[in-house]
Amino acid sequence: MSNENDRGRGERRGFLKALGLGVGVAAAATAPAVAQTATARKETTQERTAARYQPNSPHVQAFYRTNRGG
Repeated sequence: MSNENDRGRGERRGFLKALGLGVGVAAAATAPAVAQTATARKETTQERTAARYQPNSPHVQAFYRTNRGG
């Protein structure tokens, strides 16, 4: 019975090790993107929302029409 438990532990360790390596590779791959956004010009909240939110656009009107209470 201990052989089965030892084998299960070994499989779990191998899985967790592979998972940890995958997370490390993903973190290393996103590091340049994070560095680039840190050096970009900072937008104010007003600039950021003004460029994107259009209250009279068809999809925004459809959202409010669909989700209106009543």
